[in-house]
Amino acid sequence: LSLPPSLPQTVSPVCYEVTSLEHTLTRAEEWRQLTDFRGDAAQTKASGIMASIGDFDPLHVNIPATKVEITISGRNLLDRDTFSKSDPICVLYLQGIGNKEWREYGRTEAIDNTLNPDFVRKFLLDYFFEERQNLRFDLYDVDSKSSNLSEHDFLGQAFCTLGEIVGSQGSRLEKPLVGIPGKKCGAIILTAEELGNCHDVVAMQLCANKLDKKDFFGKSDPFLVFYRSNEDGTFTICHKTEVVKNTLNPVWQAFTIPVRALCNGDFDRTIKVEVYDWDRDGSHDFIGEFTTNYRELSRGQSQFNVYEVLNPKKKAKKKKYINSGTVTLLSFAVHTECTFLDYIRGGTQINFTVAIDFTASNGHPAQPTSLHYMNPYQLNTYAMALKAVGEIIQDYDSDKMFPALGFGAKLPPDGRISHEFALNGNPHNPYCQGIEGVMEAYYRSLKSVQLYGPTNFAPVINHVARYAASVKDGSQYFVLLILTDGVISDMAQAKESIVNASCLPMSIIIVGVGPAEFDAMEELDGDEIRISSRGRYAERDIVQFVPFRDYVDRTGNHVLSMARLAKDVLAEIPEQFLSYMKSRGIKPSPAPPPYTPPGYPFQTQL
Repeated sequence: LSLPPSLPQTVSPVCYEVTSLEHTLTRAEEWRQLTDFRGDAAQTKASGIMASIGDFDPLHVNIPATKVEITISGRNLLDRDTFSKSDPICVLYLQGIGNKEWREYGRTEAIDNTLNPDFVRKFLLDYFFEERQNLRFDLYDVDSKSSNLSEHDFLGQAFCTLGEIVGSQGSRLEKPLVGIPGKKCGAIILTAEELGNCHDVVAMQLCANKLDKKDFFGKSDPFLVFYRSNEDGTFTICHKTEVVKNTLNPVWQAFTIPVRALCNGDFDRTIKVEVYDWDRDGSHDFIGEFTTNYRELSRGQSQFNVYEVLNPKKKAKKKKYINSGTVTLLSFAVHTECTFLDYIRGGTQINFTVAIDFTASNGHPAQPTSLHYMNPYQLNTYAMALKAVGEIIQDYDSDKMFPALGFGAKLPPDGRISHEFALNGNPHNPYCQGIEGVMEAYYRSLKSVQLYGPTNFAPVINHVARYAASVKDGSQYFVLLILTDGVISDMAQAKESIVNASCLPMSIIIVGVGPAEFDAMEELDGDEIRISSRGRYAERDIVQFVPFRDYVDRTGNHVLSMARLAKDVLAEIPEQFLSYMKSRGIKPSPAPPPYTPPGYPFQTQL
């Protein structure tokens, strides 16, 4: 926790990490806002550990975010002192997801008498690929020991997203400072580095001996449930082993788990392990529990890692109770895996393409009932989905040029039906400048084409697949966003296209817009059953489908609706990205060396 800053602060060689309790509480509240929108079903799912242990899905467990460390430098800052140079300090603000309010997160130290500071104190932030994490950096010239910023001279500010920093070459972003009319305020340099322990993955195996017998006609069917402890004393499920049938001396299969999922990088944080007897009806019988931590487990197989399984209720009732068996750690090994950010730092580009449904079932764009209605006062659902996803992905594409396609319309001048046309009207160059350029091309197309049909996905999937097939070296990855209102017309062809694309560096996001039933779309989303075509199965799951209506905020807060949508549809992209790179044995390119502008010394602190 950061203490209230006193100004000015002397420079220390220690690298400070700034976090804040208020920020932790704020993020918890925002997480509740983001997730508390599916009514009773969500409440039921969240309530009661017993109800959830049997349904625990390790693919969708809420693993803590990767942590990145932000380092800040200033160059050519304004000189606000008469007889010496400025004494700069930098203040970081984070923006709330729903209300857009800026909250102070922390401050660097103040550095005396320099216009080119390299601040020693770092900011430690949770990083989520699927969120737009807005940051604001304000610089001040410190004039007194007061912590009230209004008593110091403002030197300028810069706005960016955390994605912009990590998505820049070498995770280094330089931006001009603004905020003082008519003045050149210099520049701020922001660099991001992922913390090392976020890369570590643990492989471990456990067995048990003489567990309590729970089944009337046989022995127990034991399994283990792992929980990591949270800052507030609660526990979050992070792993569940398989069930070993009809034994009191089970040996479970070895499993792997990221260190951050097991203990969030805190080696002394409590890990609780519960032992259950599996029952077919889901009312699993509690055998007992024990606690440990990462540091203890890392000792490997030894007398320190034999744990008594204790049942508190039994212990309270029976004087002669000793334990309900023991669990022994058989093996424990740690290896470092490449992360999504390793590839981004090494220069891998994310290429974003959007394909929009222009079929007649959307309704005429001039009618308020149309899903394509061009409301002068607010975005329609298509535009909201496009903006929500696109504004996050654009941070990982250096040229910010995005192909934008339409399908299911009759095109001028001859009225031919097209399922793969450029929204900007240029079939040879369908690229638009930034997400705003895509939005403009979308609105122009609504005025020039005739909505028609049918709803065919295969042509736009094949369009992106052709590009992905030409770049398989890990330098580029392709994400296709399909926005549609209806049931797909070319299911067989679309499935074949997806199966073919599953071996390419690409992912597909499908957002269903409007009130239609999208049951058939679930078949394309391979979460439950891997998609197949003509007897061939997809090499990996590359499709994520969601209906937008599930994300609409009950209070009409469109910003919150868009944040919820983006969070859900983009959450799988890093894992899909990594699954491709691992399957092809592609390692990230080394990050470029730290950049020092010519003419600037390495150390400018006085």
